Amino acid sequence: MAKQIQAIRGMNDILPTQSPLWQKLEAVLRDTVAAYGYSEIRTPIVESTDLFKRSIGEVTDIVEKEMYTFADRNGDFLTLRPEGTASTVRAGNEHGLLYNQEQRLWYMGPMFRHERPQKGRYRQFNQFGVEVYGIGSADVDAEVLMMSARLWQKLGISEHVTLELNTLGDSAERAIYRDALIAFLEQFKEQLDEDSQRRMYTNPLRVLDTKNPEVQALLADAPELMDYLGEETKAHFSHLCELLDAVGIKYKINPRLVRGLDYYNRTVFEWVTESLGAQGTVLAGGRYDGLVGQLGGKDTPAVGFAMGLERIVLMLETLELTDDVRGPVDVYVTAMGDNCRVEAIKVAQQLREITGLKVMSHCGGGNFKKQMKRADKSGAQIAILIGENELANGQVAVKYLREDKEQKLVARDSLATYIAELI
Repeated sequence: MAKQIQAIRGMNDILPTQSPLWQKLEAVLRDTVAAYGYSEIRTPIVESTDLFKRSIGEVTDIVEKEMYTFADRNGDFLTLRPEGTASTVRAGNEHGLLYNQEQRLWYMGPMFRHERPQKGRYRQFNQFGVEVYGIGSADVDAEVLMMSARLWQKLGISEHVTLELNTLGDSAERAIYRDALIAFLEQFKEQLDEDSQRRMYTNPLRVLDTKNPEVQALLADAPELMDYLGEETKAHFSHLCELLDAVGIKYKINPRLVRGLDYYNRTVFEWVTESLGAQGTVLAGGRYDGLVGQLGGKDTPAVGFAMGLERIVLMLETLELTDDVRGPVDVYVTAMGDNCRVEAIKVAQQLREITGLKVMSHCGGGNFKKQMKRADKSGAQIAILIGENELANGQVAVKYLREDKEQKLVARDSLATYIAELI
């Protein structure tokens, strides 16, 4: 017997029993962004490696350790996309969508990072994101945060997430702060862990984001970025906070929040939860006004966020918020006897056409017990039973599979109306 081939570690199948929850989540995401007037963009899974080096930054964990990069037959280096923003900017520049225009976009699809697989973190994961281009004011920052808050409300998890906010200022302000932070860190160089020592001169703001509690303790007296920001940056952040207060979105200002990608400026944010243990961030984003120009376009203000869908699915399961997820089948139609099979197929097809419900026909024959077993396994709410007596009398039997109700005989001609009112 040939050796069985299994999925690559960290790249998981989504099975038929799991897909209804995914479909529910995806439908909520699509409906929410549509309510705000956003349009979908789809980009390739494979991009030039330089795209991510230039956007994410070469001195980041993603570029240094996590990207799936390979040389194709022409010797060009290609990478499986590790995130969606760089690809969206590349597409916008390439097709003339961004300069001197406003675009509100969203995307959804697989991303790839070679990380150590663990619960809520995978090597192939599904990401949803929104991107706004051409608007530099704080009101659109507030809009994407309002949209994310609405997502939590529609999914029923608002009470389990907290919004953290910070501002990183512009590049000139960060450069001054960077020098002050390096000077502070140099005092404790021997006490820093290996990662922090490596980042101290290349990307010192990332040291602030360390998960090492000993390094975090050293940072208690580190200079605050807010003290190095200009009036314009402070006014932008203050206006954002005012707008969030006006619509009742609660938040916590976290001066240590810096995000892991080099391209962020001004507003940065994360929605975090305690429901998933160590993997606490469920949505993150901010402003990246310099990225379009950095990737070859004209300078264009931009803001957006991204979320890993696996973590949201895990959260919904952990919080047991899956009861209203309907399976792939609403109605299961059976035929008790060879003479009834044609009628059963006709009934199933007419129910699909008239009611729009998801209807599965039993195929392959079998006795009553076997057909009922399959009906129950399908996840259907009801089963339609057609036997010789029902066929002769122009009726069908409606059997309730999920409720404690008596079976009911219904006239064949009124079945569609009856089922439509029932489900």
